[in-house]
Amino acid sequence: METSDLCSGQMSLGAIGKRTCPIELDLAPAENFWTTVRHGAVRLRLEETGPASEPPVTTHQMLRDAAQRYGNHPAMAVKRDGQWRTTTYLQYYQACRAAAKSFLKLGLERFHGVCILGYNAPEWLIANLGAIMAGGIPSGIYTTNSPDSCRYVASNCEANILVVEDRHQLEKVLQVQDQLPHLKAIVQYSGELTEKRPNLYTWAEFMKLGSEVPDSTLDDIIASLKVNQCCALIYTSGTTGTPKGVMLSHDNITWAVKMFGRYSGLQEREIHFSYLPMSHTAAQYFDIWLPICLGGTTCFADKDALKSQDSLVNTLKEVRPTVFLGVPRIWEKIQGALVDMESKPSSMERSISSSVRDPIMATKLNHMNGNDSASLGLPMAEVGLDRCVLRYAGSAPIAKETLEYFLRLGLPIMELYGMSEVFGCITMSVTSECRMTSCGKTVPGCMTQIHTPDEDGSGEISIKGRHVFMGYLNKAEATKEVFDEEGWLHTGDIGRFDQDGFLYITGRIKELVITSGGKNIAPVPIENDLKKEVPIISNAVLVGDKRKFLSVLITLKCTTDQDTLMPGDDLTPDAIQFCQQLGSRATRVSEVVRSKDPAIYKAIQEGLDRVNQRAASNAHRVQKWAILGKDLCIAGGELGPTLKMKRPVILKKYEKIIDALYKVGSSTSRLQKQRPLAQRIKELKSNL
Repeated sequence: METSDLCSGQMSLGAIGKRTCPIELDLAPAENFWTTVRHGAVRLRLEETGPASEPPVTTHQMLRDAAQRYGNHPAMAVKRDGQWRTTTYLQYYQACRAAAKSFLKLGLERFHGVCILGYNAPEWLIANLGAIMAGGIPSGIYTTNSPDSCRYVASNCEANILVVEDRHQLEKVLQVQDQLPHLKAIVQYSGELTEKRPNLYTWAEFMKLGSEVPDSTLDDIIASLKVNQCCALIYTSGTTGTPKGVMLSHDNITWAVKMFGRYSGLQEREIHFSYLPMSHTAAQYFDIWLPICLGGTTCFADKDALKSQDSLVNTLKEVRPTVFLGVPRIWEKIQGALVDMESKPSSMERSISSSVRDPIMATKLNHMNGNDSASLGLPMAEVGLDRCVLRYAGSAPIAKETLEYFLRLGLPIMELYGMSEVFGCITMSVTSECRMTSCGKTVPGCMTQIHTPDEDGSGEISIKGRHVFMGYLNKAEATKEVFDEEGWLHTGDIGRFDQDGFLYITGRIKELVITSGGKNIAPVPIENDLKKEVPIISNAVLVGDKRKFLSVLITLKCTTDQDTLMPGDDLTPDAIQFCQQLGSRATRVSEVVRSKDPAIYKAIQEGLDRVNQRAASNAHRVQKWAILGKDLCIAGGELGPTLKMKRPVILKKYEKIIDALYKVGSSTSRLQKQRPLAQRIKELKSNL
């Protein structure tokens, strides 16, 4: 690998030894545990003993210590012009200082925003940490955001600087630039500028701007950083409303990753794979802060990783990470790639894949190869996860069937539970304590309780701890809504603990479907169950709020345009294979919907019938359904950046289709009409 030139021509290596901030940090004065102003401070939840008694440190201290400890070990790696280029920890620290001085040269004011709009790259991380060192507050903006959404974030944090990836993202900013009175400069970190404008810089130009700013000026600002003041902003993705700026303190970040590193089983110098949107909490946790804490290497995926299964897998095979976090849809894609591999004509590949499904056989094969572990890496080598020792799932509920698939390979996936308002994890699974469908136990040093549990022990999950955020920027009322008088943060998620302390998530208050009969129904378990029963289904959206019965909107698996990210009309190869097995010749979604393909519609109804047979009550049974003409997608606004469904958007967009399902005499398939009249009457009565 070649050494990166991201930080060439910067300060000497000897400067790393300078003490730029004191060991004992003074706390900024604070009376409350929360605040909503940029320059505000909060009380820390320090304990006298135990994990919560760890001395607080700033993010700068953590990076400086990593540079001193790991020196020439690679901190980042990115593939450019066909070659992997690395940046060492010393170079990383130097580049962040250089960026910080350039931000100061551009006029970055204390506690003002530096917005970063672009795909994951070393420049993203350098801008992020440089902004913190310079006394600013970095904030990522999702690359899928519209110009107006970009304006909202930049305006909310009073951004002085906007760092954008390329011309495409730059054009969004230029459309709203005149509506951003605090904006002083724009920096483009990839590609050449197509036109020169005042206060618009390339990355190379930007990194040279601060060369004449004295080190002492920057050191004074770094020394003034307080662990209980705002360090970074993470904006919620807006799946349930207007995005909110989650204010994270230095202590929120540094304490959380230290605890995770201590109790997760992660070792020093792990290999991390960066592909989730860097604006998201999980990506920042795993791709920025955990590697710094433990001297890991962050390897950046190709920017098409979330668009294309092939791109994701190909980069994974090159990087071969040792730790990997996947949202449920990513694990499903990896599972699909392995299933596709099994279906190849090579009998050797089929026999290998089949044998490792038997854990006993996998162990025997490992011993034959001098490996004492209980799993075989052969199938995972096909998707680049053969040396991945820790596999995590987070951000959304993952289907039990996906967990079981990897468990049969001897490769358990550990679920994590967290949220933007709690940096890192609320609960975590570890290798020695991992239970199917559980999100693990409470992170040591934190407190978790179930608020007003019902007879089954289920209720709203509430938490306290040093990883709980400071508050929502400029939103005092929204902040008050999530904290109670005793200081507990109410997550809005519903869950229960078993007798051994393992947490199980059963739903989200804002996602609950409440029928007109007053039944509270969590949609995700029903949706996942239906997708399991009918493999051609891509997404299922349960509806029925304030209605007499439940219905479901269904989309079919189809191809995606890699440029626009819009779903196409062609069914995916596995969906076509499913059709052929049923005797259908359909190859397009429109063919299935237009003809109400009898074979496909029958398979969906029969799958739904099996789901209904397992329903907890009559109110949990789905009575009607409709297939949408297109799959849900990020570009269409129905999915968030981490592929979570934006239910309010979906319900509004398909309002007419939903209303039609509840019209008297409406039906969704010929099969429903064919059901015995007595059965239909019984089902209707059960929901009255």
